[in-house]
Amino acid sequence: MASTFETVARIISSTSDVPIEKITPDSHVMKDLEVDSLAFLDVTFEIDKTFGIRLPVEDWLQNVKGGYDGDKYFVLRNLCQHIDEVVGTTAA
Repeated sequence: MASTFETVARIISSTSDVPIEKITPDSHVMKDLEVDSLAFLDVTFEIDKTFGIRLPVEDWLQNVKGGYDGDKYFVLRNLCQHIDEVVGTTAA
């Protein structure tokens, strides 16, 4: 079974046309991979569908607009950790 990171990297690559070899655990989805907020909604829709969860992406985008550091939401390592936590919570 693919790791969360591998799955998310595949989703980003297929929905955003970002070459998969450019995607690393330390990549910031918007700053490094240049995925805009609209495309990120497509990415999160696919993540939600693939993992059977619902990411609070609207809240994240509002927090970033409000001045909060987006790294905790948009750096892939952190995003994948959040996905694993949500999946673990829903599986329990």
